[in-house]
Amino acid sequence: MKKSALVMAVTMAVLGLSACGGSDASTPAATTAAGTTAAATTAAAADTTAAAEETTAAAGDSDKVWQIVTDTAFKPFEYTDDSGKLVGIDVDILAAIADDQGFKYEIKSIGWDASIAACQAGQADGMIAGASITDERKSSGWIFSDGYYDANQSMAVAENSDITGFDDLKGKSVAVKTASMSADYAESLKDQYGFDITYFEDSPTMYQAVVGGQVAACFDDTPIMASNIKDTGLGMKILDGTGNDPAEYGFAIFDSSKQELIDMFNAGLKDIKANGKYDEIIANYLG
Repeated sequence: MKKSALVMAVTMAVLGLSACGGSDASTPAATTAAGTTAAATTAAAADTTAAAEETTAAAGDSDKVWQIVTDTAFKPFEYTDDSGKLVGIDVDILAAIADDQGFKYEIKSIGWDASIAACQAGQADGMIAGASITDERKSSGWIFSDGYYDANQSMAVAENSDITGFDDLKGKSVAVKTASMSADYAESLKDQYGFDITYFEDSPTMYQAVVGGQVAACFDDTPIMASNIKDTGLGMKILDGTGNDPAEYGFAIFDSSKQELIDMFNAGLKDIKANGKYDEIIANYLG
């Protein structure tokens, strides 16, 4: 663990990536873990793709600032709180690891599809967005850190739905998030159970399609759905017996020249698990 003193500044701004589209977002002031309170600014991006940006700088041995991207709405791993601040398990884990390892970074909340595209296009160094570690993703060029959280996927329906399992889905449409493990899970079942799939870019929009009756069900990461149902009173229920085997979430890069970032993440993750910070973060969001 590097012993350099932590100097952290957090700024939130709206910006766009040319590789993909996004929705406008505004961001307020944030308070750093080191006790320094940073100013928050909001600006309009010149193009139609915009995203929230939180910049965090931890004093280290280098002036390099790593560019990290994340999803916009994947509660409790990354989301905007009532004050407009980007928060979540992923956000706090990354901050704790940067503190431990003494590196600087900027985290931009741009969406799931946008994060993938940004890493592949070299516009970002890495992403932390509840990305499951799979052999398929590794074979397509992604390089993952050690796993930092285990999660599975399951199916949810509107709370007043009479659907009780996969057998009731024949002839119906279900929702999934594009290029996600939940999409893979649904795709593996659709021929067997005779349902169609509708793809969404983010979980909140997908959930509203279920509640509003546009689709019969959705597949998503179980802790994400459980958190939204509990915290927001979302009118859905997770069906027992619909979960698959859990997989680990990992920090990811798409360029092997960024291996240093993976190495620092792994070392920092080990340290924050040993000193109790990791458990503190998980308990803060999941109880």
